[in-house]
Amino acid sequence: MKAMMMGFAALIVISVGSYFALQQLGLTAGAVGSGDAVRLD
Repeated sequence: MKAMMMGFAALIVISVGSYFALQQLGLTAGAVGSGDAVRLD
């Protein structure tokens, strides 16, 4: 049971960390999935 809780904790830490890292890099779905002809507000 302890190993499962540690796994869940690692999953949460990795998910939150990657979310903020990708936001800082500007890799949002709108920025990556659109071309120059698309206006994003």
